[in-house]
Amino acid sequence: MRHKRSGFKLKRDVGSRNSLLKGLVTSVIEHERIVTTVPKAKAARPLVEKMITLAKRDTLHTRRQAAAFLETPAAVKKLFDKLGTRFGQRNGGYTRVVRLGWRKGDGAEQAMLELVGSELVKRAAERAKRREERLKAIQQGKHEGEEGEEPKE
Repeated sequence: MRHKRSGFKLKRDVGSRNSLLKGLVTSVIEHERIVTTVPKAKAARPLVEKMITLAKRDTLHTRRQAAAFLETPAAVKKLFDKLGTRFGQRNGGYTRVVRLGWRKGDGAEQAMLELVGSELVKRAAERAKRREERLKAIQQGKHEGEEGEEPKE
């Protein structure tokens, strides 16, 4: 029985497992979503949640704790500058695991580990980009109408 034995072994020794989980957490913070196997996603999820909880406090000590765990300084910067403020009012539940089906090569079940709200941020960015393109097209259309003949009414 596994009483009081938390965590996932993932068929790896301690060093390999810690490196794998650090890499997964860093990737989730940098890219806001990753595709991996279900056990790896379930193992990385609490660690991502702890990093975001650290970012909500934003002290020198919490920054150093996060920097000791994450692999890149860019991930630490994004964690404290963007994600800590975005999840400031939320009490936990910062991530979601969505099952995607079976991988073709070895039949492993795939899952997407993503930050909650990342789809809204990406959709808003896409909407802003389309709006800019429409405005630019309208401006070019006005300039073309002025140079040539007058537009017909």
